[in-house]
Amino acid sequence: MSTSSIVILVVVALVIIIVISVYNRLVKLRNNRENAFADIDVQLRQRYDLIPQLVDAVKGYMKHESGVLNEVTSARSKAMNATNMDDRIDAENQLSGALAGLRIAVEAYPDLKASQNVMNLQEEISDVENKLAASRRFFNSATKEFNSAIQVFPAVLFAGMFGFKRKPMFEIPSEQRAAHEQAPKINL
Repeated sequence: MSTSSIVILVVVALVIIIVISVYNRLVKLRNNRENAFADIDVQLRQRYDLIPQLVDAVKGYMKHESGVLNEVTSARSKAMNATNMDDRIDAENQLSGALAGLRIAVEAYPDLKASQNVMNLQEEISDVENKLAASRRFFNSATKEFNSAIQVFPAVLFAGMFGFKRKPMFEIPSEQRAAHEQAPKINL
C-alpha cells in the first residue's frame, strides 16, 4: 500500500469516527430531552388527578363561576389528549392559565378559602406545580443543550442530514406572561 492510500484511509476513518461520535452525542441529548419530558409527564398526571377533586370541591360554592370551572375542565381534557410533545406544551400552558383563573376565583369566596378540603387540595396542587416548575427547568436545560449541540461545529454539518432539528422550550406564552409578572393583589 502506498503512503497516499494509507493517509486517505486514515482520513476516511477519522471522518467516520467523528460522524459516529456526533450522531451518538445528538441521540444522547435527544433522549435526555425526552426523559426530561417524561419527568414532567409524571407531575402532569398528578395534577390531572387533583384537578377534578378541586373542581368538585369548589362547585358547591361557586355556582355563579361555572365558566371558570368549565375552562379548567376543558383545558385539562385538551392537555390529557394532546398527541405530541409540542401540542402538549401548548395545552399545558392553557391549563396553567385556567388554574390561575380558578385560584383568583377561589380568593373571591371567603367561605371557600376557609374550607379545609379546598385548602388541602390547593396545597397539593401548589406542591405539584412547584415540582412541575422544577421539571420544566430541567426539560428546558436539556432542550437548550440539545439545541446548542446541533448548532455547533462539526455537528451542524450532520444534524440536518440525520433529522435533528431545533426543539421548542416549555415556556409561558407571552399573553400569560404579563399576568404572571404582576404582583398578587392583597385585600385587607
